[in-house]
Amino acid sequence: MKTKCIIVDDEPLARDLIRGHVEKLENFEIIADCSNAMRALNVLREKNVDLMFMDIQMPQITGIEFLKTLKNPPKVIVTTAYREYALEGFELDVVDYLLKPITFERFLKSVNKYYQLKQDDVQVVNAGAGDPTKDDAFIYVKENKKVVKVHLGEILFIEGLSEYVQIHTEKRKIITKTSMIHMEAKLPNDHFLRIHKSYIVSVPKIEAFTANTVEVPEKELPIGRSYKNAVLKALNFTGNVSGV
Repeated sequence: MKTKCIIVDDEPLARDLIRGHVEKLENFEIIADCSNAMRALNVLREKNVDLMFMDIQMPQITGIEFLKTLKNPPKVIVTTAYREYALEGFELDVVDYLLKPITFERFLKSVNKYYQLKQDDVQVVNAGAGDPTKDDAFIYVKENKKVVKVHLGEILFIEGLSEYVQIHTEKRKIITKTSMIHMEAKLPNDHFLRIHKSYIVSVPKIEAFTANTVEVPEKELPIGRSYKNAVLKALNFTGNVSGV
């Protein structure tokens, strides 16, 4: 699977340079380049993004300010002409800080750092083949210093916790460092449904629902206002629910 990335920079030449570097990498795909943070925000809302190359000095809102507004940002490589922002960037847990003009050699070092961080990510095994609720479908996640196997058929729901997610299964809870956006992208979307910015549920585990909530065993979860129509459609509900 290719790494999906976006470029955010108000300078066309700077975007072209990063694009040229990215296009030399076989496993990367540019899904958008944006001249300001507001355009980038729209992309992040509509698409799954793994990596963002982001300038700091931009109109309307700086890259640092923009990054602070994102609850579950993708991995970020900062690109800027201003060295003094490096410390603040690293405090926001960016992958790397690239000082312009950016050579391909230095760019490649940043990409390698990104791959190193990805080792702590979620790995899906057999999730796309057959029924994800069967015993042969599972994911690997890292919890502390262990790699844990989680069978998809045992997952009740997944809860976002800032930089982490908590996977609630029939047997236990597992906390791993990843974003809800990335987790959602990794799971088969015909069996897992995003109902809220902080919740993904296993559709086969849903016992009941209203216009505002979904019930799984021993837990009632809220449906986010912006997710309501998509949730009801995904559940194939065409009748009237109180409050719709």
